[in-house]
Amino acid sequence: MEPITYYNRYSRQLEQEAVYGLAWLKWSYGHPLGRLSLHAMVKRAFFSRWYGRRMDAVKSQNKIIPFLQKYNTDISEFADPVESFKSFNDFFYRKLKPSARPISKDLDSVIFPADGRHLGFQDVSKAPGFFVKGQKFDLLRFLGDAELAMRYKHGAVVLSRLCPVDYHRFHFPLGGVAGSTHHIDGPLYSVNPMALRQNLNYLVENKRAWCRIESPEFGSVIMCEIGATCVGGIVHTYAPQHMVLKGQEKGYFKFGGSSTLLLFPPGSVQLDADLLEHSAQQRELYARMGDRMGARLINAN
Repeated sequence: MEPITYYNRYSRQLEQEAVYGLAWLKWSYGHPLGRLSLHAMVKRAFFSRWYGRRMDAVKSQNKIIPFLQKYNTDISEFADPVESFKSFNDFFYRKLKPSARPISKDLDSVIFPADGRHLGFQDVSKAPGFFVKGQKFDLLRFLGDAELAMRYKHGAVVLSRLCPVDYHRFHFPLGGVAGSTHHIDGPLYSVNPMALRQNLNYLVENKRAWCRIESPEFGSVIMCEIGATCVGGIVHTYAPQHMVLKGQEKGYFKFGGSSTLLLFPPGSVQLDADLLEHSAQQRELYARMGDRMGARLINAN
């Protein structure tokens, strides 16, 4: 399997991802026996629940310090001291100091909803493939609603992939009234590019949850959280049917790599040039939550 490279917005360089559980991932998606275990056990919810319980156990505290050292995590950003975490999951979905993730103050901007590696396309129907050219994203299967799929088929889309090494709380990319969460059940495949290069449909098959954000500036925006292997749970912390602010917390993922996906109505947003440039080459852009990813179009309603 090819290594995963992405463009870092801050260093302005191509970088290679340090993949958590690389050997396991290569075996599960690249070896015949691994693929058998993937379909028989790994993709199933009970496997992720079992692993999630392990990460909730008190003895999982022992994994925190080695993780911090291996991935050079900046503990100065943490809202709470390392010794306060009661389990690995407690550390995994930690909160950060507000100053660690400043929110773009541009009133017309939309922000990245999470730390991670991002792909963005101005028209989802013309996307050349998220990770491999020729693979098409099936919006109808993803939403499970023909009317919605028709409404957003020419809208802008942003896929944000969170690795286990990332901050794992996700936030609203814009202000508005956030609706109730709609749950769609499914298996739990990996959302790592090594897996998605083989089958992009993992995104539309995995367990997911979405809501609409009704914005005066951008219209009705869909925000979706996508589960993945070993994700112990998707937890929402916002109050539905209430006004939310740009940058306000929406929820968090328990242990595992995960993704969020945003869908904008056609003609409502212009995604930033660096995001579009690298996405056109099937290369992710690394950026942190709170940073600008686009802006309202002048003619947007």
